[in-house]
Amino acid sequence: MNGIVRVLVVDDSAYVRQAVRQMLARSPFIEVVGAARDGEEALELVEVLRPDVVTLDLNMPRSDGLDFLRKQLARRPVPVVVLSSASESGELVVRALEAGAVAVVQKPTALATEKVYGIADDLVATVKAVAAARVRPGEPAPAPRVPAPAPRPVRTDVLVIGVSTGGPHALKRVIPQLPADFPVPIAMVLHMPVGYTELFARSLGEVSRVAVAEARDGDVFRPGLALLAPAGYHLSCVSGADGRAVARLGLRPMDTPHRPAADVLFRSAADVFGERTLAVVLTGMGSDGTQGAAWVKAQGGRVFTQSEDTCVVYGMPRSVVEAGLSDRVVPLDKMAESILGAL
Repeated sequence: MNGIVRVLVVDDSAYVRQAVRQMLARSPFIEVVGAARDGEEALELVEVLRPDVVTLDLNMPRSDGLDFLRKQLARRPVPVVVLSSASESGELVVRALEAGAVAVVQKPTALATEKVYGIADDLVATVKAVAAARVRPGEPAPAPRVPAPAPRPVRTDVLVIGVSTGGPHALKRVIPQLPADFPVPIAMVLHMPVGYTELFARSLGEVSRVAVAEARDGDVFRPGLALLAPAGYHLSCVSGADGRAVARLGLRPMDTPHRPAADVLFRSAADVFGERTLAVVLTGMGSDGTQGAAWVKAQGGRVFTQSEDTCVVYGMPRSVVEAGLSDRVVPLDKMAESILGAL
């Protein structure tokens, strides 16, 4: 989006409203046009002020964040960034992301002033990135379906997926469409704050026919199992002593913008599976996945990217496409079909 990003801040705490206003004021490209104390007031102000982005607290009296989110997205979709405190229920945050919020930024307790301002850079970057996001109300996952098989010129033995902003929605559109007997292991990196990946994996598993779990060190990569990297740890694929591919969790490399990073997962998968690797890059801001995609391609593997018109934020896929690394650009609702066709 060009020009100034207009933001509405929604939080029942006057202190947090002021802190968020001051954090966003650090950017000359962001203007806070208003503040609301609860969901009802926020619904009214969105209609009057027409903000480009809403930052949203979830626990509020009278009308909470989830109530606002569902009503607003049904009325007129607007990009919503959830500001979640460490004390809030992780399930509540996951429900907000599934309902259509495009990103979550974790805030510490309202009393830790220096820590609150410590999220300023992350908050500013997120608000600017999602200002032009394509927002759709949360939808139930589609019924799993298996398309007609297509010729496969290259064998595929592993599917790796990288996704960021808009990721919970995207994964819930793709993974539930895969059959229970999906013939290769799946490993996923989703940029999400610490504390929510296990809950999201459980939620995704409830609507999927493949098994879904947050990855643990030593987990075996096996067909029909989708492993989600835990927030705060890189997920890598390594060859075990018995020849089977297993999961390794670690903090290194330390210099990546994200942990977990799709680049780390993609490269490790290509090291183990070579040309039999299929990497998929879905919606998200930034360029994570591009270096990993280059390594996949160097080993003879394939890379699919989500189409711009179906991305919430066309950042990660754009970076791969512009680097000349995408073998196929696919709309989100056709991604599962394309994956199955490639097997």
